[in-house]
Amino acid sequence: MNNGTVKTLCLVPAFNEEGIIASTIAALLEIEAIDSVVVLDDHSSDRTSLEAARMGVRVIRNGENLGKGSSINRVLPHFDFGYLLLIDGDLGAHAARARVLLEATLNDETDLAVASFPPPTRKGGFGFVKGLARFGIKRLTGREFTSPISGQRAMNRKAFSATFPFDPGFGIEVGMTVDALRSGLRVSEIPTDMSHRETGRDIAGFVHRGKQFIDIFFALSRRLFGGK
Repeated sequence: MNNGTVKTLCLVPAFNEEGIIASTIAALLEIEAIDSVVVLDDHSSDRTSLEAARMGVRVIRNGENLGKGSSINRVLPHFDFGYLLLIDGDLGAHAARARVLLEATLNDETDLAVASFPPPTRKGGFGFVKGLARFGIKRLTGREFTSPISGQRAMNRKAFSATFPFDPGFGIEVGMTVDALRSGLRVSEIPTDMSHRETGRDIAGFVHRGKQFIDIFFALSRRLFGGK
């Protein structure tokens, strides 16, 4: 697969987001600095791919569910870009706020820009996932983060080279942050009013957060004991 060279690639990992993916794409297409939007469908069981294709962007669909990090790792080597923007598929109209992340990297204010989210509007879990992420990043780098697992990130090529390949599953963000900081790169949290779908205190929510916790735990453990 030969995808040519683009200055700014926006990759949108998505799974079962048929109801909001079109709104997310529409918001991203408003950002002039983005040269190419690609939706990465991690084998959704709904119409995510069809809704994304209807918006006129390229869609890559996995033949099986790989998880976020592994899914992204599979496709990124096939693209040549100067800047990378990662945006979750469930942001909807709030994806337009990603403009500030790109501006920070394009203006060489930082190497890796991470969107900081406001407090959630409803109670989800008990804070174990974010707490583990915050603790692990501080333990390994000395830095504290407000939104340590935010998936909304912009990076230059230097940051990409220092952090890729990413951790599998939901360990991608924490691992990326630690690797960038350990490489001496500038990592900045950018305050935004972004929001996306929030998981509740139900079975599905607890299962999702359980997977996040495990993936983050292993991402941190690998780095704590000398691996990536």
